[in-house]
Formats: sequence, structure tokens, C-alpha cells
Amino acid sequence: MLRHAIAPSRRYTKASHDVVRHPRLTSDAKILLLYVQGLPDELADMPLGEHARKLGITGRAYQKAKELLVVNGFLHERREQGVRGLWATAQLLSNVSLTPAEAAAVRQGGASEVSVCPGAREPAVGGPAGRVVGGQLPVDEEREKNSPHPPSEAKPGTMQEGPKQEETKQEGEPEPEAPLPPHVAEGERVLLSLRHACRELYLGVKEARALAALAAEWLRRGVTAAQLRRVLTSELPDGGVRSAVGFLRYRLVHKLPEEPQPEAYAPRPTAGAMIPCAGPGDEHLFRPLRDEELCGPCGRAEARRFWLRQRELAEEQPDPLPWRERFAVVNGPRTEPC
Repeated sequence: MLRHAIAPSRRYTKASHDVVRHPRLTSDAKILLLYVQGLPDELADMPLGEHARKLGITGRAYQKAKELLVVNGFLHERREQGVRGLWATAQLLSNVSLTPAEAAAVRQGGASEVSVCPGAREPAVGGPAGRVVGGQLPVDEEREKNSPHPPSEAKPGTMQEGPKQEETKQEGEPEPEAPLPPHVAEGERVLLSLRHACRELYLGVKEARALAALAAEWLRRGVTAAQLRRVLTSELPDGGVRSAVGFLRYRLVHKLPEEPQPEAYAPRPTAGAMIPCAGPGDEHLFRPLRDEELCGPCGRAEARRFWLRQRELAEEQPDPLPWRERFAVVNGPRTEPC
């Protein structure tokens, strides 16, 4: 694929790669977000629905785009009462993902402490600034510093003895954590993934580790990871979840399924002792599998004689009447019309 791109010198909107390449935002949601971010200040007070109508995003497409923006933290809505007592919906659209606390800080005038408007900055001179809103590190991101100089390998013959190695260990260094059991590790991954389905169920690493044992009990009882995720994210309270840890602990404990009952094991009948066959002929012994009284050859011969007798009895029966005669017997003699 050939790519030809010319950077515009005016009339453009800065778009972060985190928004353009967001895996859970649809194209309508991305276009709507970038369109609103590039509007002048005098047009920013219009509702989001009016901007969507200008772009041709209406009906179900607009509802889906709005829902994705809310779920992923780009759009925050709040019902507020004005000076005259009238209620209105205040919308906050950000180009970075904000938590409810960060969005409340922006509404209360703390935008200068939380984020900086790109247009109000001085020219890009001086040292780099710190991280702004939306810079929370992912849970799985490595937080250790990468050293440009890897440790050199120990030369043979210079290995220290055990007591000396213990002395070189720094005091207060945490011990390496033991690997979690498979069910506990899988339960922790399920709990950490709940944030993608519902932002109210956001858990930290330590909070998920504390609840991992309860989730592992569900998996041990035959519940799959998808079923456990569906149980924890469905039928949430109407007023919202105030404490994700307390809500998930209550649901994990009180909705725990029953212990699976072990299947009844029917032992295969074993061969018993030798018994005499009840068939004709010389006396002979065989080992029965169940409760039969005839050995294999005698049983087959007896079955052959039984079916021969059944065939003889069937041949002795008279031939069935034709259908006309049977019809006459059932309906009586036919009467001629007068």
C-alpha cells in the first residue's frame, strides 16, 4: 500500500492516536468526537445531538456512538438545575478518557489543575511537562525502569558463597511473589476485565487479587470465564454501583452456584464364577457376564429354535381377507338405492 500525506498548515484538528486507533469506538463515535473537538468556542455550547445531525449521524447510529463515548469515558452527562429552577443536561466531551471524579473536577473549575488547553500554552520551549488527565498507566504496563546497561554475566570462579550473597541483598527488598494457581489467576483476569464492560466495576490490582479466590471457586464449580463475567455485569442497580469491591464480593458470595454432584458410577459387572449351563447335551460350565443361564452356543441355538416356532405359528394362520371383504364386514351389506 502506498501512502501520500501532506500535513495541513491551517484548519486542522489535532487527533491522538489513542482516539483514532481506539479498538472499541466505531467510526461514527470517532468522527463525532474529532468534529466537536475542532469547533470554535462559540459553537461548543450546542448539544451533541445537533452536531451529530449536521454530520448525518442520526437515529440508532447516534445512540450507539453516544453510548460508546460514555462507556469509554470520553463523554460525561449530568443533570443540573439552573438559576430559575429548570433542569438541563450538561455534557462534557473530552479527547482523553476521564473518570467521573476527573470529570467533576473539570466541571467545578479545576480544569487548570487537571488538564491544559492546547491553545493556551506557550510555544514549545523548555523542558517536558508532566502527565495530564487520562494518563493512568494500564494495569499490565511495566512500571519498572529499564536500565540501558544490562548486568554483566558472572565469570567462572567468581561466584560468591551463600552467606556472602545474603549479605549483598538490600534490606526491605520485597520477596518475589509465588505464582497463583490456575483458577485464581483466571479469576483475577476476569475481575480485571470487568472495566471494559462497565466502568463502575473498575478494580485495582490489589482489589482484584483480594477477590480472586472467590472468583476461582466459581470456575472450580464448572462456570466458564464468559459466564462469570456475564453474571457480574448483568442487572446492575438502578442507582449505580457505589463500591465496586463490595458489590462484587456480595454477588460472588450470594450467587455462588451449587457444588456439582459427582456422577453415579455404575461399575461394570465383572465375570463371576463358573456355573453349569442349563442347555441340552452334556454338562458343561461357562462364566456368565450377567444373570444368563445358557452359554453362548446354547443361547444362540435356543434363540434360533424360538424364531422357527414363531414362523411355524405364523404360517398356520389363515390368509387375511382382501380389503373389499374386510370393508364389507365392517360396514355391513351394501344396500341398493330405491
